[in-house]
Amino acid sequence: MDIPDILKQLEVNEGSFPQEAVAQAIEQREAITPELLRILEYARDNVEHLSETGYMAHIYAMYLLAQFREPRAYPLIVQFFSTPGKITLDVTGDVVTEDLGRILASVAHGDIGLITSLVENEQGNEYVRDAALRSLVTVVACGEQTREDVLAYYQSLFQGGLPREFSILWNGLVWSSTHLCPEELYQDIKQAYEDGLVETGVIRLEDVEETLARGKERVLDELSHNQRYRLITDTISEMEGWACFRSADRLPSPSHTATSVRQPRTFAPVRQTLPQQSKQKPKDKRKRKLAKASRRKNRR
Repeated sequence: MDIPDILKQLEVNEGSFPQEAVAQAIEQREAITPELLRILEYARDNVEHLSETGYMAHIYAMYLLAQFREPRAYPLIVQFFSTPGKITLDVTGDVVTEDLGRILASVAHGDIGLITSLVENEQGNEYVRDAALRSLVTVVACGEQTREDVLAYYQSLFQGGLPREFSILWNGLVWSSTHLCPEELYQDIKQAYEDGLVETGVIRLEDVEETLARGKERVLDELSHNQRYRLITDTISEMEGWACFRSADRLPSPSHTATSVRQPRTFAPVRQTLPQQSKQKPKDKRKRKLAKASRRKNRR
């Protein structure tokens, strides 16, 4: 299969996973990489038009270039997801909540500068910024940044780097910190709860304390075996089970538009649940809405 044939099969979703085309893309890594980078450039410059055509090549490009650990993809992916609003979520389905953190870590090679710029982009989508926070956990898990350096960055967010108002970013900051056994950040985390910045229906202070009680060595060992914080190494296994590749008679809509890309997952919550996660209901309607959104999964 030559490169144009591969790219044609990756362009839109035809209702089944194009395994042979993806396998050939991996086999012809050197030849196809420039084409995949051009696809990301196109997606970055035309994000508002992607949903009109059911275009899907940018999603394959992200996973393949992450598997290839292609550093040239790093700024392109960051620029794409820096687009304000929900449009990048609309044209990538669950990629943001499921794998964007791992994709970023795979192409960053330990250089977290663009990742932190995504976190701090106040015009960016909150779910994208949360994914960037989680990508730093993956960078630690794969040994390309130290726990101490990433916790120091998280502490800068606790201590003025984020506006002190309730948002899913505070939930994500506590979650990501907790995966690194944040002994050094305990007082900052506790203050965030006291200030009402973190949704206890998502993660409680008690969950953080229980993690700390397990000890840094055990927590970091668990992190090293956590599949949610691994680099992308196999595009086929990552994508072949997505719900949008079911046969047409099992899809909720027969049309192969961006809507069919919106629900790619049939498995795995956004985050691994910490012990004894609270089932406490949010205190007001606004918090209920945000908490529900932060746990939202696209299931069939």
